[in-house]
Amino acid sequence: MGGPENLTGIWQGLFSYPSMYRAASFTATLIETGSHLTGSTAEIAVGGPRDAMAVAAFLSGRRTGSRVTFTKQYEGPEPPNHAVEYEGMLTDDFMEIDGRWFIPGSWAGRFLMIRSGGRSVEAARQAFERA
Repeated sequence: MGGPENLTGIWQGLFSYPSMYRAASFTATLIETGSHLTGSTAEIAVGGPRDAMAVAAFLSGRRTGSRVTFTKQYEGPEPPNHAVEYEGMLTDDFMEIDGRWFIPGSWAGRFLMIRSGGRSVEAARQAFERA
């Protein structure tokens, strides 16, 4: 697992859609080597042609200081097989990443990732949805 100043590990994530109040959740596995990030996510699709189905994506990006950016590329021949861009800021304790996601020229929203062992996801969800 990663040290206190490395993002390698399991993260629980939340993201909001522009038209939905309740946040959707995902699990991310991050691997940080130098300033480069790779990994994957798993989530249950909310809406669209894969509604309620498990979907996976690959991650590729980087960390520069406390700034984290990555692209999430969904797998599969059916939508959502598009790329989603993420830009966020890492907390000083390396336990949370908070920021925004966007599909260029389309949707955008907020996201929050919490390192396993950090604050409870349910408490984070409540704060995330209030903000």
